[in-house]
Amino acid sequence: MVTGTRAEYGIFRPVLRAIKGNRQLSLSLIATGMHLSDEFGRTVKEIERDGFKVGAEVEMLHTKDTGAAMAKSIGNCASKMASVFERVKPDVLLLLGDRAEMLAAAVAASYMGIPIAHLHGGEVSGSVDDSVRHAITKLAHVHFPATRESADRIIKMGEDRSRIFVVGAPALDTILNERLPGRAELSKKYGLDLSKPVLLVLQHPVLTEAGEAAGQMKETLDAIVELKHQTIVIYPNADAGGRRMINVIKKYARYPFIKSFRSIPFSDYLGLMGVAGVMVGNSSSGIIEAPSFRLPVVNIGSRQKGRERSTNVIDVGHSRAEIVKAVKKALYDKKFREKVRKCKNPYGDGKASQRIVKVLGEMKITPELLQKKIVY
Repeated sequence: MVTGTRAEYGIFRPVLRAIKGNRQLSLSLIATGMHLSDEFGRTVKEIERDGFKVGAEVEMLHTKDTGAAMAKSIGNCASKMASVFERVKPDVLLLLGDRAEMLAAAVAASYMGIPIAHLHGGEVSGSVDDSVRHAITKLAHVHFPATRESADRIIKMGEDRSRIFVVGAPALDTILNERLPGRAELSKKYGLDLSKPVLLVLQHPVLTEAGEAAGQMKETLDAIVELKHQTIVIYPNADAGGRRMINVIKKYARYPFIKSFRSIPFSDYLGLMGVAGVMVGNSSSGIIEAPSFRLPVVNIGSRQKGRERSTNVIDVGHSRAEIVKAVKKALYDKKFREKVRKCKNPYGDGKASQRIVKVLGEMKITPELLQKKIVY
């Protein structure tokens, strides 16, 4: 299994635990990307604290804040992944989503005859993420979509129905089945007065809009300043434009009600979703995980455009006035809050991990599995 970011590791974590607890399977973990960067909190330490052994580390993170640097890092990562696969000799490679490091690993595995199992395929969103996700789907041999709608898209891409297993979103396994940090613990750790509204801000760059990333982040934070609510801001990912956004975030440290963090443990992050009044930004967690907390979300820009969602989301553009208006609606509009209180999460029931492990445990590595054919 390959993991490159704090967020995707948090999604993967219940699956890793289920693999470790299954006698038919053994786990080999490859850490790459932001996990190995001090700049982004070196979150490989979180993996090790959770009791998982990291079998290999693949340095691939670019230092420049450009699309060209990202493209070069994908090539670098694919080369290094091939060397790791030669040593580890995995029977199956488990990948998630649409990150660049996942694409690099998928390319290497495909040429080495290693079957790929892909989580969260078939979804729709904005930017290049959509294309990367679909590319991994076409390279993958087994598909674990989170919803029936996503499975239908995979079928329309020419994938064999017998390779597709609707399992739900693994992150919900943690939300619905594990104890998360409580209000008192979070209040003390993050210096929050939970008798008043808390805003949780997580906004990532969009590759096709990398040149606008800093300005987009500024609009969001100017809205936060106008609102003057206590706010937790988490650094964006390392995609092109991300470092420019971080430079903007640092300039708002002078406001006492804004607290920014390079990284937050995934359990704390979920706990904060449970106590926040509203989430602001463009993270997929606002679409996939937030409904399970009945958490209102102000979704900004194009990054999640088209993604299947519940009734907790307010879509806005990159405008301070729009963001302020939407946050006020999320916090104080009784009709909207009642709709959020009744919202249902379309991404599953908290049993994704056991479904995934069952399929992996029964999988037979055959020439027929490896030799994919388009079905139309």
